[in-house]
Amino acid sequence: MRYLEELREGDRISGIYLCKQKQSAVTKNGKPYDSIILQDKTGVLDGKIWDPNSQGICDFDALDYIEVIGDVISFAGARQANIKRVRKAEDGEFDPADYLPVSGNSTEEMYHKILEYVNSVKNPHLNLLLKKLFVDDLEFVKNFKNHSAAKTVHHGYIGGLLEHTLGVVRLCDYMADAYPIIKRDLLITSALCHDIGKTRELSEFPLNDYTDEGQLLGHIVIGTEMLHDLIREIPDFPEVLANELKHCILAHHGELEFGSPKKPALVEAVALNLADNTDARMETLTEIFSGKEKKEWLGYNRLFESNLRRTTGDL
Repeated sequence: MRYLEELREGDRISGIYLCKQKQSAVTKNGKPYDSIILQDKTGVLDGKIWDPNSQGICDFDALDYIEVIGDVISFAGARQANIKRVRKAEDGEFDPADYLPVSGNSTEEMYHKILEYVNSVKNPHLNLLLKKLFVDDLEFVKNFKNHSAAKTVHHGYIGGLLEHTLGVVRLCDYMADAYPIIKRDLLITSALCHDIGKTRELSEFPLNDYTDEGQLLGHIVIGTEMLHDLIREIPDFPEVLANELKHCILAHHGELEFGSPKKPALVEAVALNLADNTDARMETLTEIFSGKEKKEWLGYNRLFESNLRRTTGDL
């Protein structure tokens, strides 16, 4: 088996992969076909079965592990698998660890760093809130460690939410030190909690897709509700502090068109938005430039609205 990231146009694809999604459709000429997404730990690949009723195509469903044989082609500038044969794999023929993308950093080491930041928050109300969530709530901690930070775009792997949160907190810690106007305890608490709603917005792997709650509410609203419920459990939690914390979460995407119910009104909310956007975009670039294809110009990228190029030369 070759990992999906290694496959290029003209290659033969032959091996066992996770079928992440499967959808039946009909061509303009009325012929049925199946559109699937194959996944391994290196990424995903769009696939098409143009003759799903042929003898070489066995029955299978989404989230099954399947052995596929076909060809890798280029369609609309992206790789695509033209699949000729499919067989549902049996238990023992595959190791699930080969098919689920995982952070390259140690989950336990990252979680230990998170706890260090929790303990660094001196305000007693904020510190208690953080410990209720990141220490006492074992179910949340388990989900937080194993969740991705997104379905696509950035940190879309097991441990991605933990890794992204830590990256945002580190940037916020730097800004709190560099700019005395910032109230560090509020900013660090906001950074630690800004994406907690993603533990309910997205399902666990291997699906890693939006839940009904995620589709209807989104992680910003979900996370704010989670904080609201926790705050109610803490006696005499200052109302102003609660509103400031919730505002930072509600405004952390920065713009209404990016999903924030409110635009940043506090310096801490501005700092959180900048840190969140910086970590997300730098990780996106890291994932783009870490691809096996080492050509200099990588083509137009819709997210950055630019034709991206690798840095060259000895610096």
